[in-house]
Parts: sequence; structure tokens; C-alpha cells
Amino acid sequence: MAQNTQRIGWVGMGRMGFPMAERLLKDGYDVSIWNRTRSKAEPLAVQGGKIVDRLADLADMDVLFSIVSTGKDLEEVYFGKNGVVSGGSGKVPGVVVDCSTIAVDESAAIRKRLRAAGADFIAAPVSGNAKVIKAGKLSAVASGPEAAFRKVEPMILVFAPNGVSYVGEGELARVCKIAHNVMLGVVIENLIEITLLANKMGVPRHAFLSFMNNSVMGSTFTRYKSPALVNLDWTTTFTPELLRKDLDLGLELGREHDVPMPVTAATREVLQSHFGAAMLKKNPDEYLQKDFAALAETMALAAGMTLESEKKNVPTGLES
Repeated sequence: MAQNTQRIGWVGMGRMGFPMAERLLKDGYDVSIWNRTRSKAEPLAVQGGKIVDRLADLADMDVLFSIVSTGKDLEEVYFGKNGVVSGGSGKVPGVVVDCSTIAVDESAAIRKRLRAAGADFIAAPVSGNAKVIKAGKLSAVASGPEAAFRKVEPMILVFAPNGVSYVGEGELARVCKIAHNVMLGVVIENLIEITLLANKMGVPRHAFLSFMNNSVMGSTFTRYKSPALVNLDWTTTFTPELLRKDLDLGLELGREHDVPMPVTAATREVLQSHFGAAMLKKNPDEYLQKDFAALAETMALAAGMTLESEKKNVPTGLES
């Protein structure tokens, strides 16, 4: 599949979908875009994106990419009353690539229906957030028919230049991404608790996190979450609700396959307390749309601490 010559359809203009599609446009690909709220896609029109009004308008694309919140959303996009496959055009994209994080059984059911319609399905969830995409450090994991994957691999590498790992057939990429997000939850919870411990004993948070990030324990993740924990900036990259969903998916897989996951279970319970603590806020629903790192406020409350911004310019590790 020659680079830049294929017609690409894109569904989903959320925090991740917009910059991912934008990178394809900047690389010269022909991209047609649908989003439930059209206005969120329109800024890409000035970069050459073709905004379509109906999902069915994407049915004749060579490749269709999607990134949405849940398996139910994805099923609606593909097979709903006016979906890409069921919208009445009688056509279907040659390869469908989904970058969402959904359950293994949901993905398998979608794969079966797409195969019956004549489309190959590649599961290709990604690791990172909008800032990671902008820094050119997004990565991905993929599974499905290898021949189909090799056709779309160059496209995935445009928005995931840090690499895409092909892990095999079926839904194995979903397993990898769920495991990834389980670690995300465990690491943020542990990073918060040790930061609060050091902070309560007199160590400034920015100084402690600088030490951690410079050590062998530092990582891209601990570095780019450090400004949030230092300055209490809860600008959303990933919501607590989505993290809870992924922890539940991981725990479900553990139960199904007899793999004990006690650390994950404890993390899930800590995260649940954040939903309860949100009820103390003036607008709980709005608060729960903030970044999952706001869990630091709930854990500080449990520690008898009141956090204040340290107002420090902390590097994210994503600076160009």
C-alpha cells in the first residue's frame, strides 16, 4: 500500500483522535473525517481534511481508523442505524483499524462482524496522550491479520513514530493495552503516595520528583505527570472514569485466566474513593472530568494534608 496514495477515513476527534489525524494530514495523506460533533473536526479542514456528514460516507475508504471511548460507541459507529458498515452504501473499507481501548470480547465480536462484511480488522491501541503525540513520542501495539497490518503499518507509524509492536492475531493487542493501562493506574497511585509521604515529612514535591525522575525509577510517564503533581494542574489527559474502566477490564481478565492481581485490586479501590471524595466538590461531575492525577487530592485528604501549588516550572520530558 503505497504511502500517501490511499484514502483514509477517520472517526473520533477527541483529545487523542484530533492530533493523530492531524499528523496523517501533515504527512500528505487524504483523510476524510467524521465526528459526532462536527465543529470539533472542522479545524482540520484548513489542513486538507475532508469533513463528512455521515458515517456511511466513509464506507468506500481504503482504510478506516477509529478512536472512541467505549466498545458500545465503537459498535454504534460501525454497525448502528447509520454506521459505516450498516449505513446502506453496500460498501466497506478494505481495512478497519481501531485505536480505542475496549474489552477483548467486544473486540472479538466486532472483528467477526467486520470479517463477515468483507473487511480486515486491526486492533491498534496507542500509548500516550495529546502532549505525547505532539512531541512525536506516541507508540502503538497491533494485532489481527498480519498481511493487513503490514499494509497499514506505515500509516500507524505516522502518528505513533515511537514504534508499533505487532503481537499476533486476534485481540492480543487489546490484552497488551489493558495491561498497559493497569500499570498506568498502579504507577500513578504509588507515585502519588510516595510523593505525599516525602512531602508531609518536609520535602518539596518538585524536589522529590526531580530526584525520582533523574533516577533509574524515572520514566517518560513520571516526568510528564510531575508538573501536575507539583502545581496541581488537572488539565485532562485521561479521566478517572476511563481509568476505572480499564482497571476493571484488567481485573476481569485476571479472574478469567486465574491470574491473581492484588495490587491492581487495591489500586482500583483507592481510585473508587476518588469518586466518593468528588461528592465534596461544588460540581462533582465537572471535577470528575479533570485528569486522573487529581487522585492526589483525594489521597492527600486521607493523609490529613491540604495541597497547594508549588508554582514551579517543572520539565515534562516532552519538550522539543
